[in-house]
Amino acid sequence: MIISENLDFISVNRATELLDVSRSGYYKWMHNSHINNGDHNSDISIREEMQNIVIEFPGYGYRRVKVELRNRGYVVNEKKVRRFMKEDNLICVKKRFKLQTTDSNHGEKVYPNLARNLNVTDINQLWVADITYIQLSKEFVYLAVIIDVFSRRCIGWDLSRNIDTHLTLNALLKALQTRKADDLKNLIHHSDQGVQYASIEYVNYLKDIYIQISMSRKGNPYDNAFAESFMKTLKYEEVYLNEYGTFNDATQNIEHFIEEVYNSKRLHSSIGYKSPVDFEKTLCLNIPP
Repeated sequence: MIISENLDFISVNRATELLDVSRSGYYKWMHNSHINNGDHNSDISIREEMQNIVIEFPGYGYRRVKVELRNRGYVVNEKKVRRFMKEDNLICVKKRFKLQTTDSNHGEKVYPNLARNLNVTDINQLWVADITYIQLSKEFVYLAVIIDVFSRRCIGWDLSRNIDTHLTLNALLKALQTRKADDLKNLIHHSDQGVQYASIEYVNYLKDIYIQISMSRKGNPYDNAFAESFMKTLKYEEVYLNEYGTFNDATQNIEHFIEEVYNSKRLHSSIGYKSPVDFEKTLCLNIPP
């Protein structure tokens, strides 16, 4: 008991050194003590749950952590969450080098940017597409995604060892399967000017189903900011935190992150701190009779 009383006056790092335990072990011990006393919203209990949240969602900042804490029944203000995260060093992400995935030097037709000043008010108005690379232990593989801008949902994706039109077309086909019952007559498909999106096969497929084609200005990533934002989230919250040994490892982990975490659980500030799936459900509830 003397140790626990003195711990209130020293840092968590120093306490773990004195007790010869990990930070998580220390929080668990303190948490159990407070739970036994019925103090669910003690600082120790809050800090332990914050650690659980950051382990599950490594890219969460203090605002999302605060909302998730409240979703889990913890009453805490933003200032305290920010202070605890800073004190406990809960944000730590590795950076990697950048591999070029866009080849705009081709002879195919380039289309104007239709998305730049578009006011998106519903799903299936603007889909954005992009490609990134994933590093395995002995090779690189490539991920193509399609995001619905209004709901931020990743509606189609594909992983391949080849960065070609089949990669992007497979992602598109999955997006169309996701939205198979929807009206797509006013849909704009936006991408960079990469050869995979400008290829005759890909462009003709979009035209055949009457989807409008839009492309970013050459060398301007801000024109495709929504897709870039998704890729950043994917890299920082999934890819950089893992070491994929095989293609199957990468496929399984990325599928889980996109479908079970990003689409179904991850809170997005731009859609009222809801997950994309939950946000789309609210849209259905608001459809007039």
